[in-house]
Amino acid sequence: MDRRHFVSGLTALGLGTSIAGCTPATKSGKGQAESKVNIKQNPIGVSTYSFWQFNGPKEESSIENCIEKAAAMGFDGIEFLLVQMASEENSYLQALKRRAYHAGLDIMGFSTHQGFVNPSIDYRNENIALTIHQIELAYTLGIPTMRINTGRWGTSKDFDALMANKGVEPALEGYSDEDGFAWVIDAIEKCLPVAEKCGVVLGLENHWGLGRTAAGVKRIVDRINSPWLQVTLDTGNFLEDRDQQLSMLAPQACLIQAKTYYGGGKWYTLDIDYPKIGQMMRDLNYRGYISLEFEGNESPDTAVPKSLELLRENFYYEL
Repeated sequence: MDRRHFVSGLTALGLGTSIAGCTPATKSGKGQAESKVNIKQNPIGVSTYSFWQFNGPKEESSIENCIEKAAAMGFDGIEFLLVQMASEENSYLQALKRRAYHAGLDIMGFSTHQGFVNPSIDYRNENIALTIHQIELAYTLGIPTMRINTGRWGTSKDFDALMANKGVEPALEGYSDEDGFAWVIDAIEKCLPVAEKCGVVLGLENHWGLGRTAAGVKRIVDRINSPWLQVTLDTGNFLEDRDQQLSMLAPQACLIQAKTYYGGGKWYTLDIDYPKIGQMMRDLNYRGYISLEFEGNESPDTAVPKSLELLRENFYYEL
């Protein structure tokens, strides 16, 4: 059958435009005959944190339930929050991988916690070993990128106090941020051989501590200068000069964590300009995942689908 008859047959079945590419998709997802550019949406995932937010026991928002909800809502992938998992046993990990596969979801990210901002070498070594273990968990789950943190000084009374002070906290007496940066760089460098061996890209997040600012994150990533250390770019963790700081880190982003705040924020509410951020990432030809982190007070059952629609509208690229 020649191409003309093949396309005619598809058109008769209602399939011609999408397969033959006669009317490429646009931002709204509707074909326009005059358009000369094909549009593809970035894949959108959701963090299991969006369904939990540390509200109550983690068993009430099990990873299994998060997988089923994410699939039903139409996400392309899911990001696991490690502390939300019920176990680290291999049988549990493989069961999660199987469940996600049958739900049609990529397990596309892994959010972990560790801290290297501490004068105790024993403490830092414990956290290096912890991070290496987490990399190996990511490998077992088939996850391509893992969120890491610098850690922080811990001089704030609690996390609420840290947020009230916009993430700023003083160094321990007798030490400075210069000491902290040296510790963090040394620790991450010790984790990278395992990250490379396992094929897991570490994404240093702008996530309080020495990673509170784009300059702090970039200082660490640029100094180490490894393809296995990039940036997990969180749209909601810059409380000042957001546009400028996002643009500083965007070229090195391996994953974007996108915050929304329907119902008012858990700690604060930001008015994030997603059309502008989407355009910035298109200019950089970013084609990777967007991972929703819903952090509002509205029920996730209604807020998460609205958030997905918002992200679908604003994250796409031209082929």
